[in-house]
Amino acid sequence: MLTNEDKNFLNARGISEEVVLNQVERFKTGFPYLKIYDSARPGEGITILTKEEESQAVSRWDKYLADGGEVTKFVPASGAASRMFKALFGFVDGEADKAPEGSDVARLLADIHKVAFFDELDSVLLRTVGKGVDQLLAEGNQKAVIRGIIAEDGLNYGNLPKGLLTFHRADNGTRTPVEEQLMEGAQSARQADGTVNMHLTVSPAHREKFMAKLAAAVPAIEEKMNVKINVSMSEQKPSTDTVAVNEDNTLFRDDNHLVFRPGGHGALIQNLNDLDATVVFIKNIDNVVPDSRRADTLRYKKIIAGYLIELHDKATEYIRLIDSRSYSEKQLEEIATFLHKNFAFEADELTKLHGEDLATYLRAKLDRPMRVCGMVRNEGEPGGGPYIAFNADGSRSLQILESSQIDLSKAENKQMMAKATHFNPVDLVCYIRDAEGKKYDLPAHVDPETGFISSKSLHGRTLKALELPGLWNGAMSDWNTAFVEVPISTFNPVKTVNDLLRPQHQA
Repeated sequence: MLTNEDKNFLNARGISEEVVLNQVERFKTGFPYLKIYDSARPGEGITILTKEEESQAVSRWDKYLADGGEVTKFVPASGAASRMFKALFGFVDGEADKAPEGSDVARLLADIHKVAFFDELDSVLLRTVGKGVDQLLAEGNQKAVIRGIIAEDGLNYGNLPKGLLTFHRADNGTRTPVEEQLMEGAQSARQADGTVNMHLTVSPAHREKFMAKLAAAVPAIEEKMNVKINVSMSEQKPSTDTVAVNEDNTLFRDDNHLVFRPGGHGALIQNLNDLDATVVFIKNIDNVVPDSRRADTLRYKKIIAGYLIELHDKATEYIRLIDSRSYSEKQLEEIATFLHKNFAFEADELTKLHGEDLATYLRAKLDRPMRVCGMVRNEGEPGGGPYIAFNADGSRSLQILESSQIDLSKAENKQMMAKATHFNPVDLVCYIRDAEGKKYDLPAHVDPETGFISSKSLHGRTLKALELPGLWNGAMSDWNTAFVEVPISTFNPVKTVNDLLRPQHQA
């Protein structure tokens, strides 16, 4: 199956033959559906904190930072913005010269002055076609305006990473998502010594552009916020790429060479594992708002961070109690209750084991990476989101699932999805060191049974691609996970360019 040339190629990428053969086998078998116990809801896996508990969590976070606690913002920023402009590409490539009434393109053009990149667009059009936005629209030349947004000789937004697009207006100009993330970090993750740590995962093609933007943006934000910002970057490792296959599951070759594809954002668990960090905020690059609309985001980021520290405090206390061997049966019951109440953890062993055997079992369940996820109410259709799922060892715990991981042919699963109340996480805050301060080996806590297979194409030929378990899905499956409700005002992603017209993205 593998030629000597293939083996040399794999060796250069840091991928073993065994990994490739296992991936080919996975294409043949597919990924199993996850067995779910129920959707997570308030009182059943989703915690709604009282105002007093929220205040206590904020105080605990402030104390953690004041005591010299370390925190890093981890922002996946490698994604291209091309999907944001799908409708625009369709219009430019289509035959019609005028956007249909009520279409995304028509709505964008009607409110074009509202987008923060208007002045940049106007300037580039004046330079390239000799006319500004308003003149072109008055003449009915809509395509020239839209082309100016996405084309390479215009703003080139169709080919840039989302993190480098102009999203918002600010007091001193405009801001990109990466600049808004820096501002958010300066306001929520400032350490006792005045430093802010931020890590971006970027694509090799855009690394230099990010470096140029940061070189200009960081000093200005440092001065404005009186902080010192430490920014590091990494790229998805070639060793996490996955092999492509044909529709019959034989190896896909292009010009007689194996074809590999990025393993999806789940591959970033390796980048996260490389961080020398204790507490890590994880947030999508596009979920940002202008300064004037950030109050809820900042408050609830501190709330879930402080709640995480409170949970970690308690887990550490219980681990030390078990290690002291001075526990009672009642205290072991208390630990089991803690796991159930906060992480919806349940297992048959909790009733079958006693004494030292139960203590050993509970310690192993306490001694895992921990995360608190800020969850918003689902105002759309039921689907992916927070569930109580069965694990490989038969235990149950909180998991974030995609709808494709759930067997919808089963009526009981459809009923569970229909009862779902919340959506995928807005914010994650993670504790990735153990009770003794030693870093966890995060890849050891990935569930390899939770990846995805999708259909793609290359040069007009269909191929099958394999995505690794998602970063906050299977990649964090074996973590202690808590869900805390946060308001919808903290959830402001930009999936299409028209989202920038929403009030949440207007300064």
